[in-house]
Amino acid sequence: MNTFRIGEAAELLGVSADTMRRWVDAGRLAAERDDNGHRVIEGVDLAAFARARAAEDEGTETSSARNRLRGIVTAVVKDTVMAQVDIQAGPFRVVSLMSREAADELDLQVGSLAVAVIKSTTVVVERDRGRSHS
Repeated sequence: MNTFRIGEAAELLGVSADTMRRWVDAGRLAAERDDNGHRVIEGVDLAAFARARAAEDEGTETSSARNRLRGIVTAVVKDTVMAQVDIQAGPFRVVSLMSREAADELDLQVGSLAVAVIKSTTVVVERDRGRSHS
């Protein structure tokens, strides 16, 4: 199961760590203490919170000039040949269609950390190898 520290979760949602702490303290998002006493958020819970926040923000005009969007996987739908992977990268929802084989090889799951690499209308999804996935 993936877990994220407060600062990591804040970065994924495009907010400050203080904002994330306030949401946890207010009960909007559950957090537990890890073995070192740091507050951590389960990836599945963070993904659900990101989906809910995105739904609240629908209709607002946003844009991004970045070609690599780091975020959290919020949905994975697979059939026998293809897969649809949804990533919430801050306020941006990115959807990628790929082969099921690629999604399986990347082990993409709700709550996983991933990077959407965008070139024109093609979205390539990579796993973030720079962080240990607990």
